Formats: sequence, C-alpha cells, structure tokens
Amino acid sequence: MGILKKLFGSSETENKKELPWIALNDLNQLSLIEKKSATKTQVIFKHSTRCGISSMVMKQFVATYNFTENEMDLYYLDLLSYRDVSNEVGYKFQVMHQSPQLLVIRNGVVVAHASHGAINDLDLNRFL
Repeated sequence: MGILKKLFGSSETENKKELPWIALNDLNQLSLIEKKSATKTQVIFKHSTRCGISSMVMKQFVATYNFTENEMDLYYLDLLSYRDVSNEVGYKFQVMHQSPQLLVIRNGVVVAHASHGAINDLDLNRFL
C-alpha cells in the first residue's frame, strides 16, 4: 500500500483541501467564469475520481501549485458527478473533452489547455 499511496495519494479529499479549490458543479458558474476571466485568470481542473492516472496527475499538480487566490481562481470539476457541467465546458470553451484536463481561461476564451501528464508541464505563470 505504501507505494500506491505515494503514487496516487491517500484520498481525493486530502488532495483538494491543499489548494483554494472552488467546486464547479453548476452550469451557471460557467458564465461567471467567463466574465471573471476579463480581469483574473480562471483555471478549471477536470478530474475523474475513478481514474488512477487522473489521481496521480492531480497529486503532482497539487504538489507544484504555488498561486494565491488573488492571482487566479482554481475550479475543481468532478466530471463523473457533474457530467452535464463537463459537457458544457467543452461546448462553451470549444475544447475537446479529456480527463484529466486543465483549462486556462482569459478574456472569455481558453488560452491554454492540457491533459494527462502535460498538465504538469503547463507554465501557469505565463497567464497571470
């Protein structure tokens, strides 16, 4: 169990508590994200709670994330529980669904996105 805990983390809840996550669970939030992106970077992390790769990527993302709530808003989308929201994210921001997936939104449009291991290669500093 020790190696698995190191790779995937001990629990999803523990991982989410370390960052200033904003739960994305309502379609109406997407319009707010679009509007807020005019003045502040908005980031959506789409996560599959049943996928080991998604859990591993999230753990790595959490370990390296070093931004404050003043710099960007960070949304967490459990795409299995909120499939309708996940689908609408793809339509609204014109990005093909992937899991895990990170979207960076500025001025109402996705300026960068990545999936799987490439999430942790994305330099979020570029979008402040």
